[in-house]
Amino acid sequence: TAQTSLEIANYNFAYADTLYRYAQGRYNIGTITENEMLQLELNKLTEQTNRLNAQIEVDDYIQSLRSYLGISENITLAVIPDDSIPHFTVDVNEAMQLAFQNNPDISAFERRRLQSESTVAEAKANRGFKAALYAQFGLTQSNEKLKESYRDPMDQQLVTLGIRIPILDWGVGKGRVKVAKSNRDKVYTELEQERMDFELNVAKIVKQFNIQAGKVAIAYKTDQTAQRRNDVARRLYLLGKSTILDLNAAIAEKDNSRRAYIAALYNYWNLYYGLRSLTGYDFEKMIPITEDYELLLK
Repeated sequence: TAQTSLEIANYNFAYADTLYRYAQGRYNIGTITENEMLQLELNKLTEQTNRLNAQIEVDDYIQSLRSYLGISENITLAVIPDDSIPHFTVDVNEAMQLAFQNNPDISAFERRRLQSESTVAEAKANRGFKAALYAQFGLTQSNEKLKESYRDPMDQQLVTLGIRIPILDWGVGKGRVKVAKSNRDKVYTELEQERMDFELNVAKIVKQFNIQAGKVAIAYKTDQTAQRRNDVARRLYLLGKSTILDLNAAIAEKDNSRRAYIAALYNYWNLYYGLRSLTGYDFEKMIPITEDYELLLK
């Protein structure tokens, strides 16, 4: 996106500079007003500022990309967006089944449910009658020298048997069980809500992905049309058959359409890999996403 903004800024600056030089000649012969010439000068200065800001933005993102990829060499990095994208549709039910089968969030839901059940069972087990059995065994000996104290030790054996029975706990054990059950019910409610949100999220991503390819195609066509309109508006202005307002409107539409196309591509690939992450499945090749661990170890 930053690189696209820089390309737009470079093009618009060169465009504005050419028009301003042309306007100076037309102003000298009296075919345009001073106001129109000043407007073109402002356009040039604005595009010059936009170009500087876009260059700074690109440099910042390139630096972040170098750091992320661990690239220390002083080489030029440039993004080449691919206009071709795979066209296929995903069945919602199939994606839902794969998501529940492969997504780790489902295992996390089950683990939290079992943990809440375990807490209730532990609270019940700690309530009521308790018995404890103790056994001790020891050896003893004494001597002035440390090493002699470990020779021929005397037996000192002790066995202790005890039973501990709470006479009255004032309802503490019962209260702990109630709290544990309440927390378990709360976890159940949260898990049910999260499960529903998970299903809705999978369905939403699938539906968005299935229409995103069409949106990319429309954005591409819009970008091409806006570019042609801008070329026409430029020629009409040079011929004196259009106003500066019409020209500026055409430039703005061209820039917005290009950025919208890049955003549509971004959304497509974001949905593409988001769907793979949710389901653990490659719908383009129709194969599960697996990893060859032996190859990784090599």
